[in-house]
Amino acid sequence: MSQVEQSAIDEAMSKIMDPELGKPITDLKLIDRLSVTGTSVDLEFHLTAPFCPPMFALQIAVDIKAGLLSVPGVTDAKVTLRGHYLADAVNKQVNKPAAPQPR
Repeated sequence: MSQVEQSAIDEAMSKIMDPELGKPITDLKLIDRLSVTGTSVDLEFHLTAPFCPPMFALQIAVDIKAGLLSVPGVTDAKVTLRGHYLADAVNKQVNKPAAPQPR
């Protein structure tokens, strides 16, 4: 059994809004795949249009990652955008390693 509650992930994702439409990504059915392995979450999603403005595409990806990492028990999250003309760039940006924290 996973240490991460699916209901907590669902709740966190229901708070992520599409900035153009003002609706939750869950209502828009933008999440394609979600898997939890231990404390790691892997989520794939698409946008409402393949040519969604890049700033919105990146913002949704960043919001999804932050939302996943806010869920109790989640220590790592990978977010993958599919079907967008700049998906590779968005995925690279949102999943880049965090800078080391000063001690």
